[in-house]
Amino acid sequence: MKLQIDNEDIWELLPWQEAVIKNDILEEEFVDHMKRIARWVWEHKFEQCFKRFRQEWEPRLITEGAQTLPTSQEAFANLVFSHPDYKNRSAREAERQ
Repeated sequence: MKLQIDNEDIWELLPWQEAVIKNDILEEEFVDHMKRIARWVWEHKFEQCFKRFRQEWEPRLITEGAQTLPTSQEAFANLVFSHPDYKNRSAREAERQ
């Protein structure tokens, strides 16, 4: 089983590694189980990043006079991305150097 991102192999379980996992997981559920794990990792990463993103920007937008803030995650993110002071991590790191 391989995990690919943008057509690049990121991780490959060797047959003996699959067998070890199948010692705990029903063989019939193995593929679906591994997909759920990968999906959970990505969702968890997004949730944690969004939590920090909102904690940083919500007070800032309120301080700047925002009367209402979107409840939709996508709308909130787009509001921040359109803010003139918004910089992503790469831009912030470049400024520090």
